[in-house]
Amino acid sequence: MINFLKIIVSGLSPAGNGLDLSEKSTTGYPEEKKLQIATCALFIEVANSDSNIDGEEKKKIVTLMEELFQLSKMEVEELFILSEKKIKESISLYEFTDLINKNYNQEQKYNILKNLWRIIFLDNYLHKYEEYVIRKISSNLNIAHSDFIAAKLAVKEELGLRDN
Repeated sequence: MINFLKIIVSGLSPAGNGLDLSEKSTTGYPEEKKLQIATCALFIEVANSDSNIDGEEKKKIVTLMEELFQLSKMEVEELFILSEKKIKESISLYEFTDLINKNYNQEQKYNILKNLWRIIFLDNYLHKYEEYVIRKISSNLNIAHSDFIAAKLAVKEELGLRDN
C-alpha cells in the first residue's frame, strides 16, 4: 500500500510501464502526443460510459481526432489503442483533464465538450451514465455550468434533436 501511494504521489502509473501523462515526465511522448492521447481518452470514456462503444461511436471518435489534430486514420488508430491502454492504467479522469487544463484555453476546452456531446448524441439518447461522465469531465475542465448547457443545446440543435 505504501508503494502504491508513493507511485501516485510521484505521478507514475501504478503499472510502472504505462504512459506517464504528467508534467514531470521527461521521457516518452512529446507534449502534443500526450494531449492527443488525453483527448482521445476522454472521447473513449464518454463513448464507453454506457458500457458499450459501438462502431458508429468509434468512427466518430476517429473522425474527430483526424479533424482536431490533422492526423491520418492510421495515426488515430494507434492513438485509440494507446488511449485505451492508458485508460486501463489510470485511476481517474483527472490525469487526462489536468493535462488538457494546463495546455488548452477555455474555447478549446469548450470545443472538446461539444465533441463529447456529439459522441453521446450519436444514438439520439442520453444515458444517465453518459450524463454523469460528461458532467464530471466538464467540472474537471473548469467549464461553467452555463457553458455546459450551452454546448449541449448547441449540439442538439446542430443534430436536429428535440428535448425529451
